[in-house]
Amino acid sequence: MAENIRTHVDRAGLEHKLKEWAIDYETYEHPGVFTVEQALPHLSNAEGMFAKNLFLRDKKKRLFLFCAPHDADIKLNDLAKLVGASGGLRFADENVLQQTLGLTQGAVTVFGIINDVSNDVRLVLDKRLTDGTYSKIMFHPMENTATLSMTSEGLVKFIEMSNHKPLIIEIS
Repeated sequence: MAENIRTHVDRAGLEHKLKEWAIDYETYEHPGVFTVEQALPHLSNAEGMFAKNLFLRDKKKRLFLFCAPHDADIKLNDLAKLVGASGGLRFADENVLQQTLGLTQGAVTVFGIINDVSNDVRLVLDKRLTDGTYSKIMFHPMENTATLSMTSEGLVKFIEMSNHKPLIIEIS
């Protein structure tokens, strides 16, 4: 009996979709990095704000993908209250990350929602990523050996085309 294995969109598939959806972006290649701090030195000539992305779950095992500017001061207890997460928030297991978003630790990105076809993950965005505060926003493109930069309008279009309705919050 064959297993029903879903193929996730990878970096090449993501770039194909962005072109198909007429979303402009720039790509910056760099060595593999696992934190924002490791990525930033490779992006000194790039325009925009690098985003941090957290894949989280609550006590009821509801999943959340939270994206904010890399310098945002994020407290999981405060975030849990903002999103109504029962029993607080904690980092979700890597196998759940792989199954739902097709990503690995160190490569968590908003673009993973393209693989969440059943909308099991609640996308939560800091308002500044969608309101034009930054000229460009940077995310990993499904892997941690590159960074992709786009406008907030491009990000909003990507989310809409991926059939997700994000929760927009303000982080102080």
